[in-house]
Amino acid sequence: MKVDEAGYLSDVQFISSPNCDERPLGHEINLLVIHNISMPPDIFEGDGVIDLFTNQLNSDVSYYESIRGLRVSAHFFVRRNGEIIQFVSCGKRAWHAGKSCWKGKACCNDFSIGVEMEGSDTTPFTDSQYIALVSLTMELSKVYPIADIIGHSDIAPKRKTDPGPYFDWCHYQEALHLAKLRAGG
Repeated sequence: MKVDEAGYLSDVQFISSPNCDERPLGHEINLLVIHNISMPPDIFEGDGVIDLFTNQLNSDVSYYESIRGLRVSAHFFVRRNGEIIQFVSCGKRAWHAGKSCWKGKACCNDFSIGVEMEGSDTTPFTDSQYIALVSLTMELSKVYPIADIIGHSDIAPKRKTDPGPYFDWCHYQEALHLAKLRAGG
């Protein structure tokens, strides 16, 4: 994997989401926001998340009717098996954080990269997902000056709970630290 000049990750599937726009000028990409998502909630197979990010939800599913018209996306989606799908170039603003604030700066979408982990607040994430997330983080850090890695709940604490209590921050941070040591950094 490698991030190119246009903000696309090589060797992963790219599915274009229309739910993005240009980043405002003067915003350095220095924040990585980790989320969890499953569509419908707690269902981990199928293409519900892909359909959500591409505005193609099947209205025959009753849960989807409740979110009709929602326009969201993320830069990356990490499936339970560790597969990474990219939806938005890192150079563009994906619509993942909503109303948010980090270190006194509002509108975190302006300066962040959003990574959705296929999961929920009720289910542990898989080893394959942590391995993929560490690799993705390492590659993004080579191109962007990522200063902070946080959860959606950190930037929207009254609205959001993800990545949730089953996201193992210690495991992720230890694996990331070991990967950096192996890479000589």
